[in-house]
Amino acid sequence: MLYVKDLHKSYTSGKKTYPVLKGISFSVAKGEFVAVMGPSGSGKSTLLNCISCYIPFEQGTITLGGTELRGLDENELAKIRNEKLGFVFQDFMLLDGLTVRENILVPRIIQGNIDTKAALLADQLTVLFGIDHIQNKYPADISGGERQRAAVARSLVNNPLLILADEPTGNLDSKSSRTVIESFESAKKQMSATILMVTHDSFSASFCDRVILLKDGVVYRELQRLGRRSAFHDQLLTAIKEMSGDEL
Repeated sequence: MLYVKDLHKSYTSGKKTYPVLKGISFSVAKGEFVAVMGPSGSGKSTLLNCISCYIPFEQGTITLGGTELRGLDENELAKIRNEKLGFVFQDFMLLDGLTVRENILVPRIIQGNIDTKAALLADQLTVLFGIDHIQNKYPADISGGERQRAAVARSLVNNPLLILADEPTGNLDSKSSRTVIESFESAKKQMSATILMVTHDSFSASFCDRVILLKDGVVYRELQRLGRRSAFHDQLLTAIKEMSGDEL
C-alpha cells in the first residue's frame, strides 16, 4: 500500500549540504499499524514530510496506493493530501470556533462534500472513539485526550489510504495517551485503517504491529510484534538501548 524505496533527502545551508535521509526503504501493508522511532536528528520528521507530499526529495520513490508521488505537480500533490491522506498532529490542530463534530467534518468541508453519508460517518466515528457525548462542545471545553481523539476521527472522515500521525501522544498524560492509541487500534480493527506513526514513546509504539527504528538517516532495525504487548515493549526498550550504545 505504501512503498518507500531508496529515499534520499538533504538540506543545504550556504555551501554545505547535510544529508538527512540516506537510502531509506520500507513498506506498510493495508490495515497495518506501524511506528517510526529514533533519536532527534534521525530523520523521522523529514521522512513523514516527504510521505505527506510537503517537501521534495532528491532520490528514490514513494508509492501510495499504486500512485508514485515523485513527478506529480503541486495540484496533484494537494489532491493526494486532501483525499488520500489523513493527518494527526501533536498539538491537535482543531479549530477553536468549530464544535467537535464540525472539526471532524473539516476535510469534507474543504472538499465541499458534506452529504448524508459523511454526516453519518462523523456520527459513527464519535461513537467509536467515545466522544459522542461531547460532539457539540468546543475544543476549549474538552480535555487534551478528547481533542486528540477528535483529531483521529477527523483523519478518518475521508476514508484515507493512509493516516500519518506525528507524535500524537506527545502532549498527553499516560492515561490520555493510552485512550488515543486505543483509538488507532479501533480504527485499524473496525475500519481497516492503515497508520504510520512517528513517536518517541516506546509504550505507544508497543501497541503497533511493527516498529521501524531510524538512526542517522537509515533504517537501523525493524521489529515485528508477535506476542504480548508487554513483551514487545521490553524488546523495543532493549533495541533502543542497543541503538543508543548504552550497556544493558
